Amino acid sequence: MRYRLTLEYDGTPFVGWQRQDNGPAVQGALEAAIEKLSGERVTVTGAGRTDAGVHALGQVAHFDLVKIFEPGKVRDALNYHLRPDPVSVLDAAEADGEFHARFSATARHYLFRILNRRSPPALEAGKVWHVSPRLDAEAMHAAAQFLVGQHDFTTFRAAECQAQSPVKTLDRLDVSQRGEEIHIEASARSFLHHQIRSFAGTLKLVGEGKWQPREVKKALEARDRAACGPVAPPEGLYLVKVDY
Repeated sequence: MRYRLTLEYDGTPFVGWQRQDNGPAVQGALEAAIEKLSGERVTVTGAGRTDAGVHALGQVAHFDLVKIFEPGKVRDALNYHLRPDPVSVLDAAEADGEFHARFSATARHYLFRILNRRSPPALEAGKVWHVSPRLDAEAMHAAAQFLVGQHDFTTFRAAECQAQSPVKTLDRLDVSQRGEEIHIEASARSFLHHQIRSFAGTLKLVGEGKWQPREVKKALEARDRAACGPVAPPEGLYLVKVDY
């Protein structure tokens, strides 16, 4: 039986989604919980390989079991065995054998949160990027529109990115003011490594008035990593939803 999970997690204590030797990973925590439930060792496949410190509101994953369990029991049992890790199974469902959490996805939606005020966060520490200087969200949004569409995003790609091509189609990149926060919302079928964090760091330069919006277009056209602004920290980034 193939099971599909919808998850939320706090990425702070993890080295990322993918199982690694240098610390705990979300994938590893789930696999350990599944083994406690079923006695079976499985590989859990996620829709997005979030980096260390990146959070999820709607990550999707799948795995296969020989034993058959009612989906509600899978959800509840995994949540029991995941404690005290900050990972929650929001939903578990039976899936078609052809379903693949990563390759079946048609769109991924991300949110980057910037807390834009003088005082640092107390309750939201580790959940937002704190930026003290006042940012111009309208200018940031105008600059972001130069990035929408199909482009060679070499400028906004991490050096260690394993994608075969830097060409991606960005469906949406919106910037809006939400009280004391500025939200950057991005949608695409797939993203390059550090692409959204690179967008956020570059757009911050526009918000501060250090760059004009059209300079983002020049950076994109340079196809040169050196033309990118600083990469924003991971704690403001959330995988919100995956479409199939």
